[in-house]
Amino acid sequence: MVSKNQIKYVRQLEQKKWRRREGAFVAEGPKVVGDLLRAGFVARMVFATEAWEGWCMQSGSPVAQTVTDEELRKISFLQHPQQVLAVFEMPASTMKTDSLRPVEGLLLALDGVQDPGNLGTIIRIADWFGIGTIVCSEDTADAWNPKVVQATMGSIARVNIIYINMVDFLEKTQVPIFGTLLDGENIYQQELPSNGIIVMGNEGNGISEPVRRLVTHKLLIPAFREGAESLNVAIATAITCSEFRRR
Repeated sequence: MVSKNQIKYVRQLEQKKWRRREGAFVAEGPKVVGDLLRAGFVARMVFATEAWEGWCMQSGSPVAQTVTDEELRKISFLQHPQQVLAVFEMPASTMKTDSLRPVEGLLLALDGVQDPGNLGTIIRIADWFGIGTIVCSEDTADAWNPKVVQATMGSIARVNIIYINMVDFLEKTQVPIFGTLLDGENIYQQELPSNGIIVMGNEGNGISEPVRRLVTHKLLIPAFREGAESLNVAIATAITCSEFRRR
């Protein structure tokens, strides 16, 4: 049986201030929870229905507290809970810029991305294209928001996410900095390197002016039909990463 204190604790983790205070976040569903456990994330609590218990025991995962479907609904952030919910310890590297090594290969930099769904999808895109680290400006949405974690579909277990002062970070880097801008060069006609920083900006305003001034290579994803709506930042990220990997 889930206690009132457990329900309160889990529900508080929906708020960023509590996640930071506790150094913990919530993940749900067999895919996301399973990927995090396999990646070595430390689970503080695991609540699972009987339907998930067999997998849990076979995988050597922490023993789950068995709950009913109704109890799982009380602590879940999903409209349709998925068999298991776990509270994990947040990686220390999320809040430590000194954990960021010199850039090798490709790195994504997110400048003010606000929508949790977009952020989760971008983390999933980075995983797909083998980009191991994403640096986020301090005003980017929190990667450990339950909505973001869910949208990553487990990719958050394999992508290192670090929050930094973006301007300070870019000023010190020694690699090319790429940004998608309206005055950029057609991305399909560029020779793109295998290393560098790809900056993606805010959904409504794009890359902020202080960061824009530090972009060394401006890229444009051209529209092939006049009047088409601008691309969603997650879609633009996928196109950009694909072009870099295609070369």
